[in-house]
Amino acid sequence: MDTRPDETIADAIRRAARMLADSGIKDALRDCRLLAAAALGVEQAALIARETDRIGQSAGVTFSVFVKRRINREPVSRILGYRGFWKEELLIGAGVLDPRADTETLIEAVLDYAPDRLKSAPTILDLGSGSGAILCALLGEFPKATGLGLDISPAACAIARRNLERLKFADRAAIRECDWAAFNQGNWNFIVSNPPYIESGEIAALDPEVSQWDPALALDGGLDGLDAYRTLAPLVSSLLAPEGLVFLEIGFNQSKTVPHILNIAGLTVKEVRRDLGGNPRVVIAAA
Repeated sequence: MDTRPDETIADAIRRAARMLADSGIKDALRDCRLLAAAALGVEQAALIARETDRIGQSAGVTFSVFVKRRINREPVSRILGYRGFWKEELLIGAGVLDPRADTETLIEAVLDYAPDRLKSAPTILDLGSGSGAILCALLGEFPKATGLGLDISPAACAIARRNLERLKFADRAAIRECDWAAFNQGNWNFIVSNPPYIESGEIAALDPEVSQWDPALALDGGLDGLDAYRTLAPLVSSLLAPEGLVFLEIGFNQSKTVPHILNIAGLTVKEVRRDLGGNPRVVIAAA
């Protein structure tokens, strides 16, 4: 798309939205509004007031580049470099999973099991921390909490550290580049994880925004999608503090298999929480 500097912002957005829709992208108009606001350096509310203004040369070129990237199925969040998750905006990059709204179900579950969060000071272990989305959300909700995020990816660790620093949580939490299996420091009140759980053979069939842009390391759960849980189950059983809880995100078809794996490892499943779409999303268990 080549934006015309003399066309209005509204016209540029509408023309770009038609191109995105023709490329099979859902919510094309919403995406174009987000990209236009970023190109112009304004908030969404300000964009509405300026829609009859000319887009101009500089913003027009930037918007055109953004639209071309979106047509190639690059997610808006990756184009902009950040993703809104829970109550924060997180930096993301090529080395981390793009956080999804469904994962907020895990945050809600933790809060439901710890109602006195303003006074309590839980220790939180985030296994496979990625961008630090889960850890940052919980640190924001528990002002006295401390935490540690583990990830095997150096790129993910770097981004998670930046998010902790940006959100001023670095004094209460750290990120460590580490394989789960090599970690043995126990006594955690909450262990949380959104592990890779997609079956290897199913990844190519996912939306291009996922299959082409999310790192395979964060998606691939092995032949049946359960490899990570087989590693996690005995690990978390040994790392939980007395009366500690583990919260694991799962795939929509894993509400029976993951609890079974946890039970074999000696954990007691308390609940399988559903997301807003009605799909099983989080398994909650205790030692």
